[in-house]
Amino acid sequence: MDYFHIILFLLTLAVALTSLAPRTTIPYPVLLMLGGIGIGFLPEFRYIPIPSELIFLIFLPPLLYDSSMKIPYPAFRKNFGLISMLAIAMVLITMCAIAVVTYFCVPGMSWPIAFVVGAILSPPDAAAAAAVLNTLRIPARTKTILEGESLVNDASALTAYRIALGMVGGAIFTWWHAAWEFALIITGGVLVGFLLGLLFIQVLKRIPFTSTATVTLSILLPFVAYQSAESLGASGVLAVVTAGLLISKKTHDQKLYSQQTIQQSLSVWSVMIYMLNGIVFLMIGLEFPQALREIPAAALLPLIFSACAIFFIALAVRILVLFER
Repeated sequence: MDYFHIILFLLTLAVALTSLAPRTTIPYPVLLMLGGIGIGFLPEFRYIPIPSELIFLIFLPPLLYDSSMKIPYPAFRKNFGLISMLAIAMVLITMCAIAVVTYFCVPGMSWPIAFVVGAILSPPDAAAAAAVLNTLRIPARTKTILEGESLVNDASALTAYRIALGMVGGAIFTWWHAAWEFALIITGGVLVGFLLGLLFIQVLKRIPFTSTATVTLSILLPFVAYQSAESLGASGVLAVVTAGLLISKKTHDQKLYSQQTIQQSLSVWSVMIYMLNGIVFLMIGLEFPQALREIPAAALLPLIFSACAIFFIALAVRILVLFER
């Protein structure tokens, strides 16, 4: 089974499971992950893992861009201080806490690899947060803060991941160098996203594109922003989010978007995000059986204990930091 057949199969399964979700009390992302876990255990199913670089390039930009376009910009700006604290300070504190637990709970674990694990597990996932929050009835401000955090925290977590990965490779670590690299990556991502978003707006003002062409350009923008920032060593995540937030302010500007363009854009993006979310959460579930098969039986119980300890420390840190706030 090649990539093409796997994608077709996963899309069909995603449609079936998301149609079933309203009849249950289970949020559809959880149902999709459970479905992925279930088919992953089928002996007839041969899962071909897709390279992580391809996952980041294909799935992350449109999902982030769609979320940043939907978040209310005035509410995001009003709560930016709290969102920044959660997205940066919370991620770094959680990463350190997870690294400590991982180092002492997992046999043979080194500090650099423990920090890599912490960087991977510290941020709530943006796609998961948006999908789950849409199924819950919570106050608008709380939803804005959680969605805003999930959009921005990937940048700080990925930056921390790069630094930790460099430590694993033997790079010399200094706090001032890490802080400087962190600042450059984040500032560069924001700058690239702002410039590309501004360019997109100016092009639409000066060239009378058809609705179809405008929607096509809006689909290309997050991919261009992400790849441009990453090629410069900046944060592709923040580039996409910045461009999305900048353009979301102009959505109701009739000089840029006609009513037909808005309606067509909503239709196209809703279908695309529906498909991407379905495939992503199924693939997350599919990874579990593959990882389980590679774990020796003797190490299974200690790793389950370690996973539970990491989960509870991450939850405890988040509760404590928010309580103090």
